[in-house]
Amino acid sequence: MKPLFFRALLTALLAVASPSAFAQGAAENIRGATTGPTTARGFSHPEQYIHLQDVKPADNMYPVVLHPEQDKAAREKLAALEKKTGKKPNILLFLMDDVGWMDPGFNGGGAAVGNPTPVMDKLANEGLILTSAYSTPSCSPTRATIHTGQNPLHHGILRPPMYGEAGGLDGAITMPLLLKQYGYVTQGVGKWHMGENKGSLPQNVGYDDYVGFLGVSDMYTEWRDVYFNPEIALSPERFKMLEDDAFNHYEVHCTAADKEKCENGKLIELNYVKELDKHWLSVSLDFLQKMQGSRQPFFLYHATRGCHFDNYPSDEWAGRSLSRTVYGDCMVQMDYTLGKLIQKLTDIGELENTLIVLTSDNGPECEIPPHGRTPFRGCKGSSWEGGVRVPTFAYWKGMIEPRKSDGLFDHADFLPTALSLAGVPGAELAKLFSKTTYIDGVDQAAFLVADGGVSARRSRPYTLNQYYSAMRIDEFKGVVTGEIENAVVQKGDWGGFTGSIFTDTGGAVFFNLYTDPKEDVSVGIRHIPMGVPLMAASGWYLKELIKYPPQFKIGFLSNNPPVYDLIPKVQEMKREQLEKNGLGRPTP
Repeated sequence: MKPLFFRALLTALLAVASPSAFAQGAAENIRGATTGPTTARGFSHPEQYIHLQDVKPADNMYPVVLHPEQDKAAREKLAALEKKTGKKPNILLFLMDDVGWMDPGFNGGGAAVGNPTPVMDKLANEGLILTSAYSTPSCSPTRATIHTGQNPLHHGILRPPMYGEAGGLDGAITMPLLLKQYGYVTQGVGKWHMGENKGSLPQNVGYDDYVGFLGVSDMYTEWRDVYFNPEIALSPERFKMLEDDAFNHYEVHCTAADKEKCENGKLIELNYVKELDKHWLSVSLDFLQKMQGSRQPFFLYHATRGCHFDNYPSDEWAGRSLSRTVYGDCMVQMDYTLGKLIQKLTDIGELENTLIVLTSDNGPECEIPPHGRTPFRGCKGSSWEGGVRVPTFAYWKGMIEPRKSDGLFDHADFLPTALSLAGVPGAELAKLFSKTTYIDGVDQAAFLVADGGVSARRSRPYTLNQYYSAMRIDEFKGVVTGEIENAVVQKGDWGGFTGSIFTDTGGAVFFNLYTDPKEDVSVGIRHIPMGVPLMAASGWYLKELIKYPPQFKIGFLSNNPPVYDLIPKVQEMKREQLEKNGLGRPTP
C-alpha cells in the first residue's frame, strides 16, 4: 500500500476513536447544509427585532425597542425647529374611510386601478411611506384607537355603533384633550362615529370645534334609496320609522361653549351627501386660514366621508376617475381634497411646521362593490392583513427624510407620538393617565423624524371583535383567532362581517408575510425557531390583558367568551398558569 493511503486510514480511525476530534469536526459545519458549511456571511437588517428584547417605559405602557442615539438625534432636530418657529409643531391627520392598501398610487394602485392619486403619491414619495401601518378591523374601533392610544380591547369600542346605539368615548382620556393641555388648538372635521351620547360628543373629549356628522355615511342615506333599501324607501310606515328614529340625522356643529349638545345643520339626504366632503374641505381651509400667524400650534383631524359606501359623486366629480366608478371618483376627490389642504398650509406659512399623516380607518369593505383593493388576504371586519394593513405615509417638509419602511406602526401610536411632539416623550406619557389605564401605543416620533429612523415597535398585537387575534414580530405573524370569510355563505359579495370566527387553532398557525402575504400557507412547524418568540409575545400579552382587563362598551353578541373574560375563578387559574409557566419561551 502507498504511504498516502496509510495516512488517510490513520486519520479516519483517529477521528472515530476520539470524541474530541469528532466534536471538532462537527463544529466545522455549524451553519450550512449536510453537504458542507456555507460561506455566505448573511446580512443584518436594522428593522428586524425578533432577537431583541423590548422594554416597557412604564408598567401600563406597551414595550419599545430602545434607540437612544436615534431619539437624541430626533430631539435635537425638533428643538432646532421649535427655536426657529417659536412653537411646537402642528399636526394634520387626514383619515380616509374604507380605503384599501392598494388604492393609492404610492402602494401600486392609483392610475393602475383607475383612480390616479398624484398628490398623495408626491407627498408619500417625499416623506415616509409606512408599508406595515395597522388599523383595527373596522372604523369606530380604529377612530377610538387613534384618539385613546389603546387597542379595542382596552378602549372597549369593539364595533361601530349603528343608528344611535349607546356607548362611545365617554370618560376616555384622548389625544385632543391632552394636546389642549399643552397649548394646542383642536379642530375636528368630518366623520365622528365614536358615540352620540353627551359624554362622547367631540367637544366633551377635547375638541374646541367640530363640524361633521356623528354617525356613518350609509346610516343617513341607505334607507332613503329605492335601489339599496326599497323595503324601507317604498314603505311609508318603515320610512317614517327611520325618519323618527332617535339617531341624529343632521350635519352638526359642536363647540366647547355648549357641552350639552351639538347644533344641527343641514339634513343629510340624497342630495346633501354629495356635498359633504366639499363642505368639510371648506371648514378645514377656513380653520387653517384662522391659524395663520398664531403663536399656538394646532391639531386638525380631517376625517373624510369618502370612500365609505354609499358613494354619491356630485356632478363635479362623477366620471372624473379613469374607472368611472363611484369609488374611483371618490378616490380622485380625496386626492384633490388633500392637495387643497397642502396648498393652504403653504399659503399660511405653516407647511414646514406641520406633520401630515394620511391613513385609512380599515381595509376595503368587500361586501358592497365597487370597493377598495388590497393585495393581502381579507377585508374590513377581519384581522387578516387585508382588513387591517392600511395605506399610510407621514410627510413633513424638511423634517422627514424621503424613504420607505416596513417597520411596524399601529394607529395606537398616534397619541404617544403626538404627545411626544408636544413635549411629553416616552415614559413621561404615563404620568397623564391613571395607573390602571393601559397604553397600547408607543412613541414613534424618532422613527418619523430621525434620518434613517427605525420603528420603536418590536411586536404588534391584533384584535378581532372581543378577541385577541394574532401577534406579529418582523415578517412573522402567529394567529390564534381569525375569520373564515366564506364559511357561512359562498355566494354574493362576502367579506369581514359575513364569515365565521374560529377561536382556536392546532397551535402552530404562523405565516411569513414576506413570502406569503396572502396568509394561506402556514409555516409554523417548519419554522419553529421563529414561532417560539411569537408564542412568548402572545403569552405575555395575554398576561397584560388579565392585569389590565378589557372593556366592553360596544360589542358583538357571542357564545364564546375569551379567556380574559371568564368567571373570576377560572380567570385567576389562567393567570396563575401564565405566571408560572408562561406560553412558549418565557419573556423577561
